[in-house]
Amino acid sequence: MSEWWTYTLSDFLMFSPRTYWRLVELYNRDFWPLQLPLFAAGLAAVWLASVRRAPAFRWIAFGLAATWLWVGWAFLWQRYASINWAATYVAIAFAVQALLLAGLALRSGQAASPPSKAARGVGGLLAAAGLLYPLSGLALGRPWLQSEVVGMMPEPTALLTLGLLLLGGQPSTSTGRALLFYIPLLCLLLGAATAWTFSN
Repeated sequence: MSEWWTYTLSDFLMFSPRTYWRLVELYNRDFWPLQLPLFAAGLAAVWLASVRRAPAFRWIAFGLAATWLWVGWAFLWQRYASINWAATYVAIAFAVQALLLAGLALRSGQAASPPSKAARGVGGLLAAAGLLYPLSGLALGRPWLQSEVVGMMPEPTALLTLGLLLLGGQPSTSTGRALLFYIPLLCLLLGAATAWTFSN
């Protein structure tokens, strides 16, 4: 028996890249053209967060909460979990993030500190990365039907969420700030680990 330290991430992958991308393709086919209004909503949210209209961030947070709940249920729970048992736990984390964002929306009347220039810059870049995420698949030679669109897939949704949180200002407490950022960051780390195993 091999020693445990000789294993790599790819040894724990329970499916092939082809299986995963076929799953994404079927998912996109099932819900087309939902991707278009979700992308448009993402653009609108970035614009509203950028102009910092106070009442708007409540609706942005509610929209993000609904999006995290949708991706957690429709993609992770209903589809991805069929080929990756760990996706069930990620789906639960997405539901927790949805609750946190809904809580942020409900208390968004509380003053949030305005974002610094650096935070706004990083937030804008992250939000743009989330919206433009489908182009990364095209650059790697995957067809449009396998595109990962914000509001439909975990990684672009996490990027957009982080960007909007930075653009919209910080929650009033450090605990609230940390809780809102942890799950999107973990989502991106898991996505990066999966992509790395696909390439090795």
